[in-house]
Amino acid sequence: QVQLVESGGGLVQAGGSLRLSCAATVRTFSSSLMGWFRQAPGKEREFVAAVSWNGAGTYYADSVKGRFTISRDNAKNTVYLQINNLKPEDTAVYYCAAQTYYRGSYAYLDSDKYGYWGQGTQVTVSS
Repeated sequence: QVQLVESGGGLVQAGGSLRLSCAATVRTFSSSLMGWFRQAPGKEREFVAAVSWNGAGTYYADSVKGRFTISRDNAKNTVYLQINNLKPEDTAVYYCAAQTYYRGSYAYLDSDKYGYWGQGTQVTVSS
């Protein structure tokens, strides 16, 4: 049974920070690429960040570079998203997702290439 559970969301003022966590029960977590996506009201789900199986490779959407940091702890089966300098446009439901086998060089960008998803955690940024 694969389960991804996000936590750490909340209401924060612009300029603040949050650390999102995603605890995974994926048996192959340590060999899975992990990603974060977000979906704002009335908008499509969009890629935010991804991290390779060993943490050596990290990938970010242009809109979050320099403010978001993705990391993972394979001993804890957990992936993190540190969000700094939050902006109102960051308001969204944030989802973590697992890609348990290699799907191609840029597959981390494509939500359809992820096989498992969490339920999401709400991040609301007030101005």
